[in-house]
Amino acid sequence: MAARPIQEKTGKLPDFVQLNDLACETTGAKILFATDDWFAVAENLLKRVAPQWKAEDFTNFGKWMDGWETRRKRIPGHDWCVIKLGVPGVIHGFDIDTSYFTGNYVPSVSIAAARLDADEVPDFPSRGEKMGTAASEQEVEAIRKLKSEFWTELVPMTILQPGYVDTCHNYLPAKQLKQWTHIRLNMYPDGGIARLRVYGIGHRDWSAVSQEQSIDLVAMTNGGVSLG
Repeated sequence: MAARPIQEKTGKLPDFVQLNDLACETTGAKILFATDDWFAVAENLLKRVAPQWKAEDFTNFGKWMDGWETRRKRIPGHDWCVIKLGVPGVIHGFDIDTSYFTGNYVPSVSIAAARLDADEVPDFPSRGEKMGTAASEQEVEAIRKLKSEFWTELVPMTILQPGYVDTCHNYLPAKQLKQWTHIRLNMYPDGGIARLRVYGIGHRDWSAVSQEQSIDLVAMTNGGVSLG
């Protein structure tokens, strides 16, 4: 972390951080769309491991950063991405982790969500190697079909704190405790975020499960949560 006087932490962590991360890469969570991946790709948001700092590392596009980092906006609007949760479920809260993004962290964010059936989600172009690029016309056309600008707001526009060791975790509760399958993360207007944790409880459609089938009731996909 960048050197600076450490502020004394007050209060305790929110209860929702005990729940599962429904958007971790290991659960199958996936970035469907991002407006810009110039300095660092949106897939980094979903990494299970904590963010790293590599002082000597650079890419063809600038300083190597372990997170999602977009270019400064030169046109109206803001950057955003759409994420398919690895495990659909009831979201209780978020951690917007700005670790190591100190001068270039995102000033504000908002988050919206939707519950979508498989037939409502179009086929998206493979994102492949995205660093140094912005969304293509094909990607923009595909994402428009989801009408994500009309999704339910879970977190209103909220100011973030910079990525120092004592301020990097921005814990934000969800406004509505309902089941969701996808989220939209809005940056205002641009910048960097290291990790996104989506804390909640997995929810399964039990109507599709045979009464004769054996079920692991502590599995994350079935709503299991570790409390200690």
